[in-house]
Amino acid sequence: MIADRIKNVKDSGTMRMKELAGQKKAEGKKIISFTVGEPDFDTPKHIVEAAKKALDEGKTRYLDGPGLPALREAIAKRAKGENGIPCETSNVMVTPTKQAIFMTIMATVNPGDEVIMPDPAWVSYEPCATLAGGRVVPAVTKEESGFRVLPETVAELITPKTKMILLNSPSNPCGSVATKDDIKGIADLAKDHDLVVLSDEVYEKIVFDGLKHHSIAAEPGMFDRTVTISGFSKTYAMTGWRLGWLVAPKPLFKAVGKIQQHSITHATTFAQYGGLAALTEPQDCVNAMVKEFSERRDLIMRLMGDIPQLHCDTPKGAFYVFPRYEGKMDSEQMALHLMDKAEVALTGGSAFGGAGEQHLRISYATGKKNIEEGMARLKKAFA
Repeated sequence: MIADRIKNVKDSGTMRMKELAGQKKAEGKKIISFTVGEPDFDTPKHIVEAAKKALDEGKTRYLDGPGLPALREAIAKRAKGENGIPCETSNVMVTPTKQAIFMTIMATVNPGDEVIMPDPAWVSYEPCATLAGGRVVPAVTKEESGFRVLPETVAELITPKTKMILLNSPSNPCGSVATKDDIKGIADLAKDHDLVVLSDEVYEKIVFDGLKHHSIAAEPGMFDRTVTISGFSKTYAMTGWRLGWLVAPKPLFKAVGKIQQHSITHATTFAQYGGLAALTEPQDCVNAMVKEFSERRDLIMRLMGDIPQLHCDTPKGAFYVFPRYEGKMDSEQMALHLMDKAEVALTGGSAFGGAGEQHLRISYATGKKNIEEGMARLKKAFA
């Protein structure tokens, strides 16, 4: 009954732990969850009001597949002005961020093609490549280089079968941020070997310590071979809205558009009016949330310093820490053990790739009181 293409696809490790935490709570356990990357803030009111107004005005009908023209224009303006990407409105497609990743891989990767991607990496990249028939080639990142994908690592992995380099900066699960030199070096490799680049930049606004986010599509000669993906979920606390975008050169845009036409048709109409308000109205809400994330990062790093069994350098972006732990359990066992003994839900590092073993991903997209209590429980459990 089940298609062969599904058999080698793993369940999401983060969603599995989230669901288990929910079951434990239903049993009366007082679980503190550090599982999914979901900001605990409400969607800013002006964004909600814009979507409500659209509903009241009957804006519930079909749009053209690429999305609301005014929203596409706003995304292009931001991508060009803030990211330096030489795009036009016609290069922008509005679509859920995860859908954008899936469609881009399906539109570019043939069976047998190799896709170089970070290890550790977000749990859904590998399944997307597997469903397309591609072969995942892990670019192992290391603690000593801040879990960044280094050009020299990528260079050693390129073969005649390589089709795509997949990048994610700031990174889930490691919180790493690519440097300008990293981006330039990988861009040179992509041009030299005629490769497609998928750049997932959904955490682009959540960077700390005065660092700057760099888009690889802004590098000379890279726009014509890069699909840049971003969205509203993390920056504007809009996870349930399922709204994002991609920016692509015309041939790739057209190919991805065929999949959108024959799958979701277009992103939810009235939600796009909320997205338009998010991008075009004042960004004070974003600045406030990023400031809070920075404070939470500093808090969790300070508290982790009191747990000698956990080792982690300070992440530069996103809202995750990815500590290495001391102990003989594998990371999935450790996560289950901590759920049972400490009533703390987090994700074992192996869910993010082989290089994640002996690590744990902790999302600090939750309140400071939860962080304080959760880390206290972890300290006691490890002791």
